[in-house]
Amino acid sequence: MKLLKQLLFIFTIGILLWSCGSTNLNNTTEKEEPVVIANDSLEYEIIIIDPGFTAFLNSIAQPEGFYNQSYLEARNRAWVITWNQRYLNPNQYNANIYENMIDYQQNIDYGYEVNYKLFNYFLFAQQKYKMDLGGGFRANRIN
Repeated sequence: MKLLKQLLFIFTIGILLWSCGSTNLNNTTEKEEPVVIANDSLEYEIIIIDPGFTAFLNSIAQPEGFYNQSYLEARNRAWVITWNQRYLNPNQYNANIYENMIDYQQNIDYGYEVNYKLFNYFLFAQQKYKMDLGGGFRANRIN
């Protein structure tokens, strides 16, 4: 009887180990999709691939409508100037951060969504890369 209990115990352990080993655990980490900023009528598109920006936009950034468009445009103009100056000086600033020049023209109405996402990308980048783009904002601004 003792041998039967031991065999039953070993058989149960074997079944448990076999069932655990045969379970297919998929890695459920999702790859973050790039944020696309586009305005079809103006025929342009900006794609932001910076990891973490989507999460920032969905959880930390103020909701759309919080700022008015003229406020966003004013901030974006100031930050674009600083960004582009740094892009043009790769020996002084990290070229891996300032990879592209931003063609933001103040005489074009890009619309609210574009200004909102660009503004929030600048906030995100300042926080992530611990930089200050100036324009009258404090360095540790979150939103």
